[in-house]
Amino acid sequence: MERVSAFDEPLKKLLGGPTAKVMADHLDLHTVGDLLHHYPRRYEERGRLTALTDLPLDEHVTVVAQVADARVMTFNGGRGRRLEVTLTDGSGRLQLVFFGHGVHKPHKELLPGRRAMFAGKVSVFNRKLQLAHPTYQLLDVRDEDEATEAADAFAGQLLPIYPACKQLDSWRIAKAVDTVLPSAGEAVDPLPPSLRDGRGFVSLPEALLKIHRPHTKADVAAARERLKWDEAFVLQVALARRRHSDTELPAAARGPVPGRLLDAFDAGLPFTLTEGQRTVTDEIFRDLATEHPMHRLLQGEVGSGKTLVALRAMLRVVDAGGQTALLAPTEVLAQQHHRSITEMMGELAENWGLWREAPLDEGRRPDDGRAPGGSGRGTKVVLLTGSMGTAARRQALLDLVTGEAGIVIGTHALIEDKVKFHDLGLVVVDEQHRFGVEQRDALRSKGKQQPHLLVMTATPIPRTVAMTVFGDLETSVLDQLPAGRSPIASHVVPAKDKPHFLDRAWERVREEVEGGHQAYVVCPRIGDDTDEAAEKKGKKGDAAADDAEKRPPLAVLEIAAQLARGPLAGLRIEVLHGRMPPDEKDDVMRRFAAGRVDVLVATTVIEVGVNVPNATAMVIMDADRFGVSQLHQLRGRVGRGSAPGLCLLVSEAHEASPARARLSAVAATLDGFELSRIDLEQRREGDVLGQAQSGVRSSLRVLSVIDDEEVIAAAREEAVRIVAADPALERLPELRTALDALLDKDREEYLDKG
Repeated sequence: MERVSAFDEPLKKLLGGPTAKVMADHLDLHTVGDLLHHYPRRYEERGRLTALTDLPLDEHVTVVAQVADARVMTFNGGRGRRLEVTLTDGSGRLQLVFFGHGVHKPHKELLPGRRAMFAGKVSVFNRKLQLAHPTYQLLDVRDEDEATEAADAFAGQLLPIYPACKQLDSWRIAKAVDTVLPSAGEAVDPLPPSLRDGRGFVSLPEALLKIHRPHTKADVAAARERLKWDEAFVLQVALARRRHSDTELPAAARGPVPGRLLDAFDAGLPFTLTEGQRTVTDEIFRDLATEHPMHRLLQGEVGSGKTLVALRAMLRVVDAGGQTALLAPTEVLAQQHHRSITEMMGELAENWGLWREAPLDEGRRPDDGRAPGGSGRGTKVVLLTGSMGTAARRQALLDLVTGEAGIVIGTHALIEDKVKFHDLGLVVVDEQHRFGVEQRDALRSKGKQQPHLLVMTATPIPRTVAMTVFGDLETSVLDQLPAGRSPIASHVVPAKDKPHFLDRAWERVREEVEGGHQAYVVCPRIGDDTDEAAEKKGKKGDAAADDAEKRPPLAVLEIAAQLARGPLAGLRIEVLHGRMPPDEKDDVMRRFAAGRVDVLVATTVIEVGVNVPNATAMVIMDADRFGVSQLHQLRGRVGRGSAPGLCLLVSEAHEASPARARLSAVAATLDGFELSRIDLEQRREGDVLGQAQSGVRSSLRVLSVIDDEEVIAAAREEAVRIVAADPALERLPELRTALDALLDKDREEYLDKG
């Protein structure tokens, strides 16, 4: 029978069932290895008091403080008892309260002058912060036996404060770590000896000992430096192996074919490509011309011309005899892409099969088996969505399988089994973060060989996130706006503090409409009977904001009605949201694009891809309910023409709240990359990593994708060098073992699929 590694031993075996169950259910810790990689969040020095002035409301905290006073109060005619204890750190105070039978033990132990660790949920009572029935551990006990035990545990050491939960306090986790810490000696070191020694890292067993039981701050620093490298390096090796395997796959080279669709398209452009658009297109074209599949991420600022770049790549592939597919996350976006691409192509987007009906250049016949292509006359641009009628759907499927359609744009309907291509050469995925890996892979599998892949995102991504999340893709950045794009003025409208500001906002909308322009009003919620989930989500709110956060988010249907009979009466107002029938959504967007609608009240369905140059104003209601990047995307729907854009961020959040700080940051800059850094700093990194971290047993614990750029970049370089020399890691079995530990089956499949 194969011996189970000490790191794989279930916690139940060492800690007992009840403790192991709490760790599994509430902290997602199941094995000895899981617990050893559950690092302290911070450390307390034994003689230092914790600041009590910035405790987060409604969160579970651990504090180290000194008892200032304690007194027992009676109520209900003496039948009830309440112990009130006041803690201090010299600048702030915190009240503890114990009731009933829970009074006796703390009454004896929490005497003035005593220092202890306390854990509980922060609440407010009589305008004072308090912890009700906190758990605690004395740090300067007076009993001789206890003092000896405490000295052994804490003397000369930093006190680790672990990420904890209501059911399991930090010091109980620390005791559990003490039980499993001897197993750290069996840790398999993933770093090759040359790398470890060359960079002067401590060994992994030593790093684990120092992170959990440091004697000095230098111990913590050495351990964190080493463990950051482990997290960065192992993931970068996995991604480097994925990139290396891509270079081994065959793909059809799609080189230039002069005198066909792309040349005709470029000749008809009414503007000059920006330098950035040319640079990025050249990168893509070089990839398309190779006999290995392109795997490239195209990220760019709002309005920088990503769709134009993608279309030129698609035309290059069509010219070379292949078909292309653009996968959009929603029907509205698919329809918008179909409309904008058809408009950009003009007469080149004809509804006939090129080789069947269009005359051929210089009398040439097509090569055998090569149906799609381009002679400068055109190719079919087909839309395929789940809501299409039977006849239209049947024709679209026929156009794909015969090769009549060179370009197909669709939703997840593209990945259904019945969808067949004649020769799929390029897959373009728009807004990658909205698709599961399996969906992207299902579309790529429809090619005779691996098709080239272009992933687009309109959300600017910091370099380190791109290296971590999209590390299996080469990255192109489009950060230059085309000439003629107008500036967008952004302002926060404090609707609760200054309601007259909101009145002025509606006046500005009316002024824009009277000036011949159009406007968007965006709300977080639809407002129909099936909107309960969004309403519950809205009630959670931001703990730092005021009571406005506790009400349901404002809704499209309600706001549209209020505007129609109030400040925007007489204007042509329409609504747009995701639960409308597809034909109604398409009709509304067509009429808005044609200028027959003055104000479009919508959900975030208009967040990306919608291009109406005449729309100059946007009012975002309950703007604090949206994320930073989402606000930036929404704002990018205005200012797309020659007239200046205006974005008004309406909020009832308190001026001093984090929610208002986010809005002020958005209003202060149009730089999407700067906002993406702010967004990442304010969110949990696991939220940002999203799909790319699916399947990973343990998310990043000490590595910060925003602060540790140098570590990630260096780890990537080392990973590329090592994988190039030994792709199968045959000479590095410890590293292979670490990869197996990091990646479960789902994650391995994710990397295999790319």
